[in-house]
Amino acid sequence: MDSNEFLQAITDIVREKGVKEEVMYDALEAALLAAYKKDYGNVDNVTVKINKEDGIVKLIATKEVVEVVENQNLEIALQDARKISKLAEIGHKMELDVTPKKYGRIAAQTAKQVVVQRLREAERTIVYEEFVDREEDIVSGLIQRIEQKNVFINLGKTEAILPPAEQIDGEEYVMNQNIKAYVLEVKNSSKGPQIFVSRSHPGLVKRLFEKEVPEIFDGIIDVITVSREAGYRSKIAVASSNPDVDPVGACVGPKGMRVQAIVSELRGEKIDIIKYSDDPKEYISQALSPAKVLDVVPNENEKVSRVIVPDDQLSLAIGKEGQNARLAAKLTGWKIDIKCESQLEE
Repeated sequence: MDSNEFLQAITDIVREKGVKEEVMYDALEAALLAAYKKDYGNVDNVTVKINKEDGIVKLIATKEVVEVVENQNLEIALQDARKISKLAEIGHKMELDVTPKKYGRIAAQTAKQVVVQRLREAERTIVYEEFVDREEDIVSGLIQRIEQKNVFINLGKTEAILPPAEQIDGEEYVMNQNIKAYVLEVKNSSKGPQIFVSRSHPGLVKRLFEKEVPEIFDGIIDVITVSREAGYRSKIAVASSNPDVDPVGACVGPKGMRVQAIVSELRGEKIDIIKYSDDPKEYISQALSPAKVLDVVPNENEKVSRVIVPDDQLSLAIGKEGQNARLAAKLTGWKIDIKCESQLEE
């Protein structure tokens, strides 16, 4: 490979692999130095210099000028030094070109191995840096394989792991199915970046609304909090900074299109959109939707609230196995004691 081909090869790798040019040159220098040391010994006074303009590679050894040479790797005789520079004196340090005429097959292979390793490390670093900034965000990919109940999602440059504990109860995962997931954690291991994702985290619901509702993305509507029992029901509390924008209506969307898109992504999970209020009575009443509430009696000191509902609304307010009341309590941060009218009279 001549100098022009050498430079073009570096340019191609930088472009194709997305590796920074300085990382590529560092890898090459380390490779060439390793090849030299393998054939000529472990010498610390040799460095590699690559001319980035003409592609010429040189191995430079720094040697001390001495009267009598005891170590040829580290020293040069005064008479030999003066053939190079008439100004050479005992004790001077000289940089000498020690590039072998032929590196040989072993040297070339060593260089290749080091370059491949450094490129692999650089690629892993690029992937890690890209995804570590996406923690608590959504990623999308195709289900690649399922091993020991772990679902592996192909994200292009790497894959994400959806562990059993973060899967939606009862949800089926099919090979090559497109799926969205919430990034829980990104770890940088010796085998490369490991990306752990979730389908059951409340953050997935929040991020889906942010992507589906422009007013949330623009900051007009805020998602205050989300409570969720994945696969069954979620409640999301929203507020608007613009009095002319209805936060619930904006999240529902025209003909319910926005919320239906999210429900579809979550495979039919029910979603209650609640208008946030600083007034505990109003907020708790809204949080128990779709049940109708007659009265709310909050105890500010104990953060406990008694809620009165019509008799025919009691089971709806509590929900199946207490789910509606439980989600409302998580959403508001209040303990909720639900009573119907007849119970109150008794």
